[in-house]
Amino acid sequence: MRDAAVVLLVFNEIEGLRALWPRLPVGEFREFFAVDPGSTDGSIEFLRERGVPVVPQSIRGRGVAFRVAAEASRAERLIFFSPDGNEDPDDIVRLDDLLLGGADLAIARRFGPGAVNEEDAEFLRLRARVNETFSVLANRLFYRGPRVYDTINGFRALRRQALLELQTTVKRFPIEYQITLRSMQRGWKIAEIPTKEGARIGGERKAASWPVGMDHVKVFATEIQNIRMLRES
Repeated sequence: MRDAAVVLLVFNEIEGLRALWPRLPVGEFREFFAVDPGSTDGSIEFLRERGVPVVPQSIRGRGVAFRVAAEASRAERLIFFSPDGNEDPDDIVRLDDLLLGGADLAIARRFGPGAVNEEDAEFLRLRARVNETFSVLANRLFYRGPRVYDTINGFRALRRQALLELQTTVKRFPIEYQITLRSMQRGWKIAEIPTKEGARIGGERKAASWPVGMDHVKVFATEIQNIRMLRES
């Protein structure tokens, strides 16, 4: 059994849970639990009926959920998975394998060779282009390692102690970007696997494009400022 925890990030995802449950590798990991800020659609009941512990999250926000998971777990490694249809359950084990192979941060990338993005069939691909822009900026200004294609995707894995060491501050969606930027600043090894981003299953998309995009800009500016302060000190 793997000394790792699969963390389900859940908020009203009952349709996705029902559809994906048969594909989730529940028995392969030391811990398998959910973090939930108060679902009202039956998600909590669905998980508890199947013996999955649900850790309550008193303050909403994806960044908060990451820290709640780190504090609740005792496993060595954490794999974060959102059961909304966008993420492929088959990649859960593959991400953990990257950590076992020496990576400090493992990301399922939606861009680059062999990857499929939800917007690939669309003409403008606005969300994809914005994501790629943030990744280009991160690579040029923060990293000296091999190119990281997807600095933002939340389907990722890292060691629990590493997440705690990063001392993240973001409460909402840009938590992934902050984790990547801070990992880059430390020179950590970042590894990626190509993934196929599926269509969302039920529910509503939690990330509104404009405000989430602005939050990413704020995170980027804050991390740039931190680098300048360190150089001047």
